[in-house]
Amino acid sequence: MMYTAPVTVDEACQLLASNSAAKVFAGATDLLPQAQAGRRLEDVLVDLKRIPRLMNLEVDDQGWTIGAAASAARLAEHSQLRSEYPGLVEAVALIGSDQIQNRASLGGNLCNASPAADSGPSMVVNEARAVIVSTAGFRTIPIADLVRGPGETSLEPGEFVAEFQLDRPAARRADAYLRFTPRTEMDIAVVGAAARVAVDDAGRCTDAAVVLGAVAPTTVRVGGIAEELVGSTFDEEALARCAALSSEACRPIDDKRGTKEFRRHIAGVLTTRVLRLAAERASEQR
Repeated sequence: MMYTAPVTVDEACQLLASNSAAKVFAGATDLLPQAQAGRRLEDVLVDLKRIPRLMNLEVDDQGWTIGAAASAARLAEHSQLRSEYPGLVEAVALIGSDQIQNRASLGGNLCNASPAADSGPSMVVNEARAVIVSTAGFRTIPIADLVRGPGETSLEPGEFVAEFQLDRPAARRADAYLRFTPRTEMDIAVVGAAARVAVDDAGRCTDAAVVLGAVAPTTVRVGGIAEELVGSTFDEEALARCAALSSEACRPIDDKRGTKEFRRHIAGVLTTRVLRLAAERASEQR
């Protein structure tokens, strides 16, 4: 095995183009446990942590640019990002322990393509975009199109994610993320739920969305949420209908961490809670 640490995007692209056995990583917090479990590592490992563009975190009038290798700890500690996207920061802050947070990255968490990844629902609900690069140049896709299934992404050979883009949130719009785990620390989601809500001056809903994680091979955008909530003040009846929609949208599995029925029930419970939390945050911006 050969370890490489390029310092430019072009250098990383050339390494991948010249060796089909090469694989990038942006923290190795998943890669190393997989190796310890017996998975054979690729012949060439390309560490993205020394490329300045991929470690970048900046904001301008148009939106946020988040380097794919920027550490979860840095994102979680960024006060402006936490103010504008509290739900996304909540999700990122759940990636492993404090020690792991210093190595783990948003790019690694998403491209590992685990159905239970905490960052997936929040990135999808906020309509984030992934900027992908190879020797052929750059292309941008909706984050919802990045993961195709467990361990599988839409990246072509020689491609990797350079950065993510997020628009600046409009006024009276907020997000939130909640998950259920058997333990409070160092666990993966049995169900995760992200919500994005917008309200008017009177606190009535003008838009809403919910995306679930760990209930299907990929994230699930729950249909009908906006139709149920727009014009309402998030009353219990409207939220109960949204919970039912989330339960119905699940395609879970039975495993030692939860049955299908349990995951469907929890998806509904979390939907109610995360919508209420996002609505409270949006209303506080008035």
